[in-house]
Amino acid sequence: MASPAVDDYLKTIYHHTEWQTDRITPSQLAAELGLAPSSVTEMVQKLAAQGLVTHRPYGPISLTPAGERRAASIIRRHRLIETWLVSEFGYAWDEVHDEAEVLEHALSDRLLEGIDVRLGRPRFDPHGDAIPDAAGHVHREPFVLLSRATPGHIGRVLRVSDRDPEVLRAVETAGVAVGAAVTVTDAASLRVGGVDVALPAAAAEAVWLSA
Repeated sequence: MASPAVDDYLKTIYHHTEWQTDRITPSQLAAELGLAPSSVTEMVQKLAAQGLVTHRPYGPISLTPAGERRAASIIRRHRLIETWLVSEFGYAWDEVHDEAEVLEHALSDRLLEGIDVRLGRPRFDPHGDAIPDAAGHVHREPFVLLSRATPGHIGRVLRVSDRDPEVLRAVETAGVAVGAAVTVTDAASLRVGGVDVALPAAAAEAVWLSA
C-alpha cells in the first residue's frame, strides 16, 4: 500500500512519540490529520492488515518495526529536503515544511543520496529534529521541554517545533537558534549570551533543551 496518504499516517504516528512517550490515540490522529474519526479508523485497520501498525479498538496506536522503518524513511526524505532548501537555496526555517511535503514524494533515492552526501550527511534538520540514517536509526540526547525546565536550568537548544511558523519567526527574532547555549529564567524567557530574551507564550511548548 504505497501512497502519500499512508506515509502521512505513518509520519504522524512516528512524530507523536519522538519527543514524548505517550502513544497516539485514534482521536488525536484524526485531529492531527484533519480527518473524520471514521476515516481514520478505516485507514488504521488497513495499516494493521498490512503489518504497519498495531492497535486495539479505541486504544492507542503503535508502529510495528516495519511501520517504523517506513516512517523513518519518509521522515529522512522530508528532513534532508528541508536542510537542503535552507543550505542551498536560502529558504528560512519557517518556509521549508510545505515545500518538503511536496518534494518528499517526488525525489528519487539516487537524488536523495546525492543531497545527503553534498550536505555532509547531516544528523539534524534546521529545526533540530534528528534525520534518520539510511537504516532508520537516529540519535537523540536527553531533553526537556522548555515549559518543564526549572528556572536556572542551563542547556542547549536542541529543537524548535515547526508546527507554527509564527513561533519559529519569533524565536529567530529573539536570537534563539538551535545549538545556542541558554539559561532558563522562566517558561517564557531565556538568557542567551548574558542577555535576557522574551519568547511568545507558545514557545514554552515548542522549544526543547538538553536535559
